[in-house]
Amino acid sequence: MRLYLPATLDDLDPDADGAVTLTPRVAHAVTPALRAALPDEDEEGLEFSAHLAAADDSLALVGESADAPPLRLVVIVDVPPEAVREAGSLDAGPSAVELVTRVGRDAIACVHVDEPALREDVRAALAGDEAAAERVADADLLWYDVAELGELPR
Repeated sequence: MRLYLPATLDDLDPDADGAVTLTPRVAHAVTPALRAALPDEDEEGLEFSAHLAAADDSLALVGESADAPPLRLVVIVDVPPEAVREAGSLDAGPSAVELVTRVGRDAIACVHVDEPALREDVRAALAGDEAAAERVADADLLWYDVAELGELPR
């Protein structure tokens, strides 16, 4: 199952053994609830909607971590269905699911991250600047292959 994990760049830091491991968290996916909420969307549109929800959640994660670089990050992973369960909160949105297991680098398909020029807008959005929040929401995240994790902007 393909998941869109909201994350911070710190989540991709390798541990002492050099491994990248992502912890259980609320993630986003193309769920039956998302299909019902957006009945006219094709598969690509549904995937993009789940991706956007993860980007929004990533902004919140950045705001919760004083040390995280001020860039949104969405990590796209492929996991077996048993690694996922329905999200317990209705507030999480129709694409929300729970990743219930840890996943390693081998599950990562790719990542999307804000371009470095967006740093100040991310900081301003987190401080309550609505114009900056709109610019952040309108900005496309840049695609990186899993082989390029060491090259992500910080």
